Amino acid sequence: MKAIVVREFGEPEVMRLEELPNPVPGPGQVLVRIHAVGVNPVDHYIRKGAYARRPTLPYTPGVDAAGTIEARGSGVAMFSLGDRVYMTGTSEGAYGAYAEMAVCDLAHVYSLPDSVSFEQGAAVGVPYGTAYRALFQRAQAKPGEWVLVHGGSGGVGTAAIQLARAAGMVVLATAGTDRGLAQVSAVGATHAFNHRGTDYADQIMAATGGRGIDVILEMLANVNLNRDLGLLARNGRVIVIGNRGTVEIDPRQTMARDADIRGMILFNTSPREMAEIHAAVGAGLRDLTLRPVIGREFSLADARLAHEAVMSPGAHGKVVLTV
Repeated sequence: MKAIVVREFGEPEVMRLEELPNPVPGPGQVLVRIHAVGVNPVDHYIRKGAYARRPTLPYTPGVDAAGTIEARGSGVAMFSLGDRVYMTGTSEGAYGAYAEMAVCDLAHVYSLPDSVSFEQGAAVGVPYGTAYRALFQRAQAKPGEWVLVHGGSGGVGTAAIQLARAAGMVVLATAGTDRGLAQVSAVGATHAFNHRGTDYADQIMAATGGRGIDVILEMLANVNLNRDLGLLARNGRVIVIGNRGTVEIDPRQTMARDADIRGMILFNTSPREMAEIHAAVGAGLRDLTLRPVIGREFSLADARLAHEAVMSPGAHGKVVLTV
């Protein structure tokens, strides 16, 4: 099979398309023939060697993908050959998802409804897992609360808007382009704001009638965190999903509001929490309240270009590789 292989950490050029032996599933595992792969910012950081968890070289990147069951290991009864699935990781020690086939433990494989394309299925794992964990497991957001999604036009932002709207929250979102603003409105944001404007924070506060925001999902904390604290309602929570540097804040902002700053990372999710996430996400995919938005598509051989795209500003939906 063909797969992307990284033999040294570095810039996107270290990813090479190579021929590898076809993997074989072991007991309790399935072999997935991959049709589409999700490209996430974390893939970029891992490839650079800048992530806390470094894989052993050489490795094949990627955790999110969608495809069909190609083979089953012993003891597997829950899937049939040819079943459509999406996956949220490969088996430990196995090739990653940037490949034509991958071996997965059953805990990382979920049914993909016929109404969801393979490209959309590849956009589920990290974006919807992150958004659900941020909203419900870390922020403990409730129906009726006001939620602000920074960077709402990207993969995680789109997922968060859909999840919050489906749960009965009032959703506000920011984006940096007219296209992005149109997208966040289309997927369910009640109010949309251009975060490139100098007065967008005043506009957000005005939209709440001065009450402030209950939950802020922050994709770029080093730029926005101190401003976020000034937007919070009493008992408000900022969930830090993304960050690219340090930031100075005024802690008095948290004191006045009994506010919380809570970090999160998807890899800290327990098996029980992960099962909860995908039970909820699977239900949303089936009843069409959750619809992943695809931004740009690249071939597997163009993984380098996909990594450049996923780190570029002005995201509009999910970046995927087609296999």
